[in-house]
This record gives sequence, structure tokens and C-alpha cells, in this order.
Amino acid sequence: MTPAPGHVSPYAGSWYPANPSELNSLLEKLWDESERRAGSFRLPGGLGFIVPHAGLIYSGIVAAAAYRHIQKLKPERVALIGFAHHGGPQGVWIPDTERFETPLGEVAVDREIVRELTSHPEFHLTTETTLCDHSVEIQLPLLQKAAPDARLVPLYVNNPPIGAAARLAELIRPGTVLVASSDFTHFGTSFHFRPFPVDSDTPYRLDELDHSVIEAAGSLQRDLFLETLRKTSATVCGYDPIGLLLETMRLAQGEDEIFQEELDYQTSGDITGDFRHSVSYAALGFFPYKSFLLSENDQRILLESAKQTLQSFQRTGKANAVKPENPTSALLRRAGVFVTLHKDGDLRGCVGRHTSPEPLADAVPALTLASALEDSRFKPVNVSETGIEVEISVMSPLKLLSGMSGFQVNQHGAYLQAGHHRGLLLPQVASERNWTAAQFMDALARKTGVSPKVYSDHATRLFAFRAQVFG
Repeated sequence: MTPAPGHVSPYAGSWYPANPSELNSLLEKLWDESERRAGSFRLPGGLGFIVPHAGLIYSGIVAAAAYRHIQKLKPERVALIGFAHHGGPQGVWIPDTERFETPLGEVAVDREIVRELTSHPEFHLTTETTLCDHSVEIQLPLLQKAAPDARLVPLYVNNPPIGAAARLAELIRPGTVLVASSDFTHFGTSFHFRPFPVDSDTPYRLDELDHSVIEAAGSLQRDLFLETLRKTSATVCGYDPIGLLLETMRLAQGEDEIFQEELDYQTSGDITGDFRHSVSYAALGFFPYKSFLLSENDQRILLESAKQTLQSFQRTGKANAVKPENPTSALLRRAGVFVTLHKDGDLRGCVGRHTSPEPLADAVPALTLASALEDSRFKPVNVSETGIEVEISVMSPLKLLSGMSGFQVNQHGAYLQAGHHRGLLLPQVASERNWTAAQFMDALARKTGVSPKVYSDHATRLFAFRAQVFG
């Protein structure tokens, strides 16, 4: 079959402006608003992303959070995994075209990779008109803004065979990024999905529903993700693209574990104020653990901030956080973090958060004061006390586990949710006490205030994480 020379996207003028100047102006606004919402810092080394695919005026800001990270990567190629809302053939299909065209110009298809993929039975070619869908084509202007020189590998999936993920995992090489296209919950009578009434609690209930699915995606386990969709009935349209991406990320893991980071989240109800008809949008990134590590300079800045905060309190008796004067962009990232105080080798206080509404530069001095003054296990540090040492633990994102077999003692910390009970242990606790995984889990249950039998309860949620510990 001779490939079609090019495909002109039919979505210009409806889903986004047909005028190049207007489209460029809209993209600039999306980038600016994304930076205002999600911050300027962009994690390095992203391997895959999940992005929404509504009209750009609705989901474009959330999508831009992922594409700004892709822009930092400067990829040579992007494998874009979408699906046809109208159905389409089963399997993994690639439109047989050499390029796509939007008002911003052409996006070249990587024909070499297409030939490589279609040499395997899991991948097939067909005409673009058979597949054409906004799940793929709404991404093109965003991709042109973020990576104008990247070549495209467009994939349409419908119940993809298991072997497809193994082939895509082989594409995880320097210069290649995978993007799965999906919106999250479609809520309202027009979507035949209204599991709860429309009232003042609707935004919070949608958030809870969406994040149960997002947490399942963070497990990198396709089966757990799909099972969560079945249990919740969440109307996530691109479950096949997401499932294929998750399986690919799982297979691509080597010694450097991959974690999912939430880059942004919003609903159309937030934008319009009308939750009678609302679609949820999430931008999620998948990064190797090394992407989350702070440089030696950033570690030094945080430690100095913590020490100066403690010294200021002991000097003045006033609990004033001493924040870094000129934090680097990495210290503006929001991440789980704990501050631990030791005296003469013994624990003197430890307070932290597994998620943080504040940047690291703000959270660390605040948590230093909390560790010194608010840990109920210890008397507050007094102004004349000496010999106190500071240790900081910056957490990776949490990863939902399907069981304790996914936990790696001395490498992972763990966070336990059992009903209304919550508990967390940092990874270094096991190393300091020479614990086995079973001993760690028993201690975590005790700290949480529940019996170790809780791990056999299907309602229990167990998360693993890693931590960069310094001080």
C-alpha cells in the first residue's frame, strides 16, 4: 500500500482556531496559564504522559502542563496513543499517511518506526479516514508548540493485544516520548452517568472519583487500573490508550523505578461553573526516580534553611521560618517531605507531609519548626538545647500497590490507608532497625493504629515511595 502523502486535520476551525495567528496566540495563553497553575519547574527525563483531548479552550491548560514537560525534553519522536470514539477496528492501527497538516504547518510521520512496528502482527496499517478522531488530532497543535521538530508515530487502539506493550517498550529509548490521550470522568445525564446528585459537594465527589482512578494508574498495573474502572464505573473514555501506556511503562522499568506525577487536574465544571455536565481532565507524567532527585546545591540550600530556622528560634524564642532567599526552580516543586531532628543519635522530632500544597522551599522551614515544637511524642525543643541535627527526606510520588509483594524493604517507605486511619514510615526506618519487610509492615500497622490483619482487607490501600535523605 502506498501511503497517502498527507492528511489535513478537519478539526481546525471547530476544536481550535483555523487562523495560524489566533492559534499561536491561544497556545501562548495556555502555556502562560499552565505555568501560573502548575509552576515553572519541569521535571527532567519524562518517558510517558497522559493528556486530555477536549477542545483547547476547555482542556488545553491542563494538557499544556504535560506538553511543557515535553518541550523541555526536545524529543525526536512522539508516539501518540489515541482511539476512535466512533469505534474502529480492534487491535493497534496506524494511519497510512506521511504527514498531518494543521494551520501551524506539517507534522511528519516517522515512517521508519511505522515500518518497524507493522513488521509485527500486533500492529496494522489502514487509511486515515478509517481512524480519524480528535483524541489524536487535538494533540497536534500542542505537539507543534512543544516539539516542532518531533516526528509522529500515531496509534489508534481498541482492545490492544498484550504483546503490543512489549513492542512499544522497545521504543523507550533516548529521544522518544509516549503520550496517551484520554479524558477522565464524564459526569451528567447527557453521559448517562450521574452516580451522585448535582449540589455543592459535586466538585469534591468528582475529585475523589477521579483520583481513585489516577492512583490506580500510578500503580503502573493495567489490570488494577481497569479493575478500578469497573468498581467505580468511572467513565474514562481512553482506558485502552492508558492501559497500553501503563503496561509499556511497567515493562520499561529497569533498576530506576518509574513513578507517576500528577502535573495538573481540572474539570470543565470548574471552568464553566456548571456541574450538570462536566468532563474531568488530568495531565499525568511518568518519570524514572532519578528525575525527582535534588542536586547537591539544592540539598545544601534546604539544609541551610532548616538549620537557620532552628537557630533563629533558639536565638529569639520566636517561631519564624527562614526561607531560602533565592530558591532554585527545583525547590519550587511541590513534593512530600519530612524533617527529622536527632540529638545524640536519638530521634528528637519528625513531622512531614506525604503531599504538600507548598513548594519545598516553603515546606522545609515550616516543617522544621513543627518537628521542633509540635511532635506530640517529645517535649518542645527549648532555646538552650544543643547538639540537634537535621535530616530531610524528600519523597517521590506515592505508588499504589496491589499487595505487599511490590514493597522493597530498605528502598521503599510506605503509606497505609485503612478506613479513617492513616500512617507512614520512611524507608530509612527499616535500615536503622535492620527490619525485614514483614517487620516494617507490622510496625506501619501499629503506627497507623490498626492490626496487621488489615493487609488482607480489600478496602486497605497501601502505597510505596522512595525518599532522598540528606542531612
